[in-house]
Amino acid sequence: MLIYGVALLSFSYLLGQWFGELLGKLIGINSNIGGVGFAMIILMLLKELFERKGWWKHEMISGIDFWNKMYIPVVIAMAASLNVKAAISSGNLAIVAGIIPVILAFSFFPFLMKAFKHN
Repeated sequence: MLIYGVALLSFSYLLGQWFGELLGKLIGINSNIGGVGFAMIILMLLKELFERKGWWKHEMISGIDFWNKMYIPVVIAMAASLNVKAAISSGNLAIVAGIIPVILAFSFFPFLMKAFKHN
């Protein structure tokens, strides 16, 4: 079961990176925009889906927890520094393109919490 947690985390990360690259290309920037953030949102949504379906096992948490302690803080720090460097060198459009998803995420978060609230 440990491997399923790692697989779920890997899937979320790869899909998030793909979304980040796609967003960058859509707005004309040759950079990943928010890939790690997308990955975390995908992981949270998949966790909720797995819990509702009864597929979420305690052992899966161990696989995610392992990388949480070892890897994710390093990846987030590296991705954040690369994104900031790319945004500053790309100009004001990249900075605005980074601010808009943050505002959208903060405004969408309350609705997300209501949708997944356990009764």
